[in-house]
Amino acid sequence: MSKNLVIVESPAKAKTIQKYLGKDFEVKSSFGHIRDLPKKGMGIDLTTFSPDYEVSADKKKLVTELKAAVKKADMVWLASDEDREGEAIAWHLADELKLKPENRKRIVFHEITKNAILKAIDNPRDIDQNLVNAQQARRVLDRIVGFEMSPVLWKKVKPGLSAGRVQSVAVRLIVEREKEIREFKPKASFKLDGIFLNKTEQEIAAKLKKDFEKEEEAEKFLEQAKTTEFKVLNVETKPGTRSASAPFTTSTLQQEASSRLGYNVTNTMRLAQRLYEEGFITYMRTDSVNLSQEAIEGAKKQIVSEYGAEYSSPRNYTTKSASAQEAHEAIRPTDFGVKTVADAQLNRLYQLIYKRTLASQMANAKIEKTVIEIGNTSLPHHFEAQGEVIIFDGFLKAYGIVKTEDEDEENNDKLLPKVTVGEILNYKTITATEKFTRPSARYTEAGLVRKLEELGIGRPSTYAPTIQTIQNREYVDKREIEPHTREVIKMSLVKDKIKKVVLEEKFGGDKNKFIPTDIGEVVNDFLTDNFREILDYGFTARVEESFDEIASGDQKWKEMMTNFYSKFHPRIEDVEENADRATGDRLLGVDPKTGKNVHARIGRFGAMIQIGETDDEEKPIFASLMTGQNIATITFEEAMELFKLPFDLSEVDGHPVSVGVGRFGPYVKWGETYISIPKGEDPLSVDQKRAEEIINEKKIADAPIATYKGEPVTKGTGRFGPFIKYKDIFVNVPKRYDFENLSQSDINELIDAKLEKEANRYIQQWEKEKISIENGRWGPFIKFGKAMFKIPKKADDTKYDAEELKELSLDEVKKWITDQDPKAFAEKKKPAAKKATTTKKTTAAKKPAAKKK
Repeated sequence: MSKNLVIVESPAKAKTIQKYLGKDFEVKSSFGHIRDLPKKGMGIDLTTFSPDYEVSADKKKLVTELKAAVKKADMVWLASDEDREGEAIAWHLADELKLKPENRKRIVFHEITKNAILKAIDNPRDIDQNLVNAQQARRVLDRIVGFEMSPVLWKKVKPGLSAGRVQSVAVRLIVEREKEIREFKPKASFKLDGIFLNKTEQEIAAKLKKDFEKEEEAEKFLEQAKTTEFKVLNVETKPGTRSASAPFTTSTLQQEASSRLGYNVTNTMRLAQRLYEEGFITYMRTDSVNLSQEAIEGAKKQIVSEYGAEYSSPRNYTTKSASAQEAHEAIRPTDFGVKTVADAQLNRLYQLIYKRTLASQMANAKIEKTVIEIGNTSLPHHFEAQGEVIIFDGFLKAYGIVKTEDEDEENNDKLLPKVTVGEILNYKTITATEKFTRPSARYTEAGLVRKLEELGIGRPSTYAPTIQTIQNREYVDKREIEPHTREVIKMSLVKDKIKKVVLEEKFGGDKNKFIPTDIGEVVNDFLTDNFREILDYGFTARVEESFDEIASGDQKWKEMMTNFYSKFHPRIEDVEENADRATGDRLLGVDPKTGKNVHARIGRFGAMIQIGETDDEEKPIFASLMTGQNIATITFEEAMELFKLPFDLSEVDGHPVSVGVGRFGPYVKWGETYISIPKGEDPLSVDQKRAEEIINEKKIADAPIATYKGEPVTKGTGRFGPFIKYKDIFVNVPKRYDFENLSQSDINELIDAKLEKEANRYIQQWEKEKISIENGRWGPFIKFGKAMFKIPKKADDTKYDAEELKELSLDEVKKWITDQDPKAFAEKKKPAAKKATTTKKTTAAKKPAAKKK
């Protein structure tokens, strides 16, 4: 039996480490935290701020196994990650497993390699309580903010909402950017571009150094240019350099993976975690750009070997952030000799990390920048052509060049022909184009990470969950914004003639950028009006600084909590008592038919238009907004159009047909089937003919593709990918099958496998009562509807086996369910159905959305 037990967070990490340690070591995984604050209730004593930790139900069996392993070991090595979260995991393990200081050791490493693991074993330490306290402070403060602010939102905005400290600030950034875009007034100006020819007919593209505000000014300049003899007035050549960026931190990796690979933040961190756990890269949660001397030497050796000595330029980088931990390293390969990883998706991210680290240790690129001034002393303004030539590629040899989303689209890396001062040039074309100024761009995931880091909000480990949370809560989304169209004037001077045309230009469209939802805007406005300090960027950054001070031992965490809560809680009570209810209400106008006010506002089911007031004798009527519409921007005319929905059409195949709009957008309803109207198509334009076309398309899509034992088999694509459907059974189709060309044998194979799996799933089943005894991951359990119940032990304290469970009667199983939930078989109250009828009657336009919800 192993005398040493090593506990890590993940099974993948355990598997890798086990390879490096001998038979005297057993490596087990805790699967992350083994205990946390309770899921129900706050779980914090607000007088002392002491957290009431508990082992979650799904971890109890694991904790029992770990306790058994601890009893058999002489020494327990706690090997969770070296950050605050990892330190807290080690502390919880030590406390829950009752580890004595003399029988436990804490080890840390930045990479999972044999040398790093053995070195860590040789240099153990004890648990760093300051790091643990910093993690506790963050967890407790965020739990208090969420638990006390969320009920205020339920009362003042809408039930079911939630608030969070960092998440609310991230939403505020997105909302403020959207408001800035809405309020932006574009200004037009005329930009002039010229193409000039030298004596050998080589083209030189140049831009006028002055923009004109008015069309007349631009036209006047073109008139002057007609008769002008253009010359090269000046040629200037400047040497320059380009330097490599520092190695990756967590946030810069997330940003670069987004711009170069198109990965979202969550995906990047998932892949980076796997690379780390499999031993390919160093720890991926870091805000340091520091490299160890060993890494610098390893990179130098690889660069000299692959590119030559002139490309090597060893250096170390220092982190600008005061809170960065320089003892940590940047994200880098653990072995520069490993150039690729077998898994294709992992390899793309690994290549990015590998090349970035290598480039950071390479020589600067040398460039030569050339600027040519073209014009005539008779002209008030001159043209300028710019070009760049790379003299020595340096680090670009490994990393290349990539433009960021903020860089100008126009680049200057074109090669210019040789010209001399005084040389006469002929113009080929000179074009004056009307251009409009553009507002700041909406945030991409990478842009939002950059901004949060710039403001000092959150830490490397928080960016991915923060961005995921604000989308899960439906405060922001990435819906596509359809562009608008405007006219622009373009004047061209060609062969001494000026030609003027009016063109159409699309603008304002966007995709894959963060846009606040209606509820996101209303919640943000309510929180910024009533909890301005909590959502203040400076305050949130100062809280992060306090966590850093706790981690370094310069501040006591409970004192920090006392100071925070003494100001926060009175504000909660004041807002709950005195703040007005928030609905984002906008008065759009007056309905000409009824003379009642028309409002755009948030209601129980989301954004809607309301005609009439809630306290009127006659109840108001409502209509849902369509996808892409917003209560902050919808016009009166657009709002009134919504009340034409839903409308009825003639029956098709004996089933009623109607057109409406619901939570998931516009639809045609055929019988009880909802069919989405294609994206961008106006539901008001759907007539009988078009509705029948949409229904027929649905029929074709749902038509059987084969039969199985005489029953039809259909196919489709759902939330979890492509599937086939047999009776009421959905069968996922793996990628190894050609989904578009499934053969009968493919279908038989897929359904056979599914039915075999389903047969093994049930020990007993009573379909009519919706009760079953099923095999689960952790053993047999009872399922009643969607609820799951435990199987009790027998009188002799032993477990039932499968054969015994097959013999149980339905009444016995019902008794076990009732013992665990006395109300399980209670009859449902009828008033709920009555309430639904009322909703249907007063909110006819809302019916589909309410039904789907």
